[in-house]
Amino acid sequence: MNLYTHIDENKRRTVFIMIFFVIFVMGLGWTLSYVYGNSLFFVIALVVVIVQTTISYYAGDKIALSASGAVQIQKKDNPLLWNLVENLAITAGLPMPKVYIINDPAPNAFATGRDPSRSSVAVTTGLLEQLDKSEIEGVVAHEMSHIGNYDICLMMVVSVLVGVVALLADLVWRFQFFFGGRRDNDNNSGGGIMALIGIVAIILAPIVAMIVQLAISRKREYLADASGALLTRYPEGLASALEKIGSYKEPMQNISTSTSHLFIGDPNGKSTSFFANLFSTHPPIEERVKILRGMK
Repeated sequence: MNLYTHIDENKRRTVFIMIFFVIFVMGLGWTLSYVYGNSLFFVIALVVVIVQTTISYYAGDKIALSASGAVQIQKKDNPLLWNLVENLAITAGLPMPKVYIINDPAPNAFATGRDPSRSSVAVTTGLLEQLDKSEIEGVVAHEMSHIGNYDICLMMVVSVLVGVVALLADLVWRFQFFFGGRRDNDNNSGGGIMALIGIVAIILAPIVAMIVQLAISRKREYLADASGALLTRYPEGLASALEKIGSYKEPMQNISTSTSHLFIGDPNGKSTSFFANLFSTHPPIEERVKILRGMK
């Protein structure tokens, strides 16, 4: 399977993943409504999924940019960055995205938007100061690839749906604490089994949602690396940039768990903890660099 075939498959999977999450959340809501004898859970799941997905689709990019403290610029504000974005957009056959700068010493960047015609690229001041031109170009190419691969919309929607699952799980625990389970299930073995299934669902749902998010995020980072290297025809630029990004140990100043997966490097800083790396939305920098340098 070549890169272009993989990109086409990636786009098709976007629809299936979104459908999976919606069904997953609705199924969780129905199970909890049955176990607790209260249709409130299903109604909440339905309303929250519709509202949150709509908000993330139409305004998720604005929320992500605002949460990161990104400021939109024009060509006169930073000609080097603007020209790099413009040239790569032309090379990739994509519309020119809006360009933003985040005032933060940590080198990092992300792309967001509903689709290529409504997209944005944001980079930190730290990235502009610490990386040379070929490295910045590699990073921008990576972000342009996220736009071209239609990753930007999916990742916004998935992050919201993961949050919905966590919200439902939290709501269930609070409901259980204040009201307890179904009364008619107390002496009913079948009801007891369903209650047990409901408890297991409460515990596992956020974990399953997070695992799906991790799998999506990591795979798309690898694909964007490969697409970005193909776009610049210079894999070493992105490989070197990733090394510098990975070596910076301090976290970014404006961090939001809902947007951290969007960045090219983990904005929470470098961690040596096994569990922190295991549940990171970003694949290991070392592995990404190794793959890029193997493309030469």
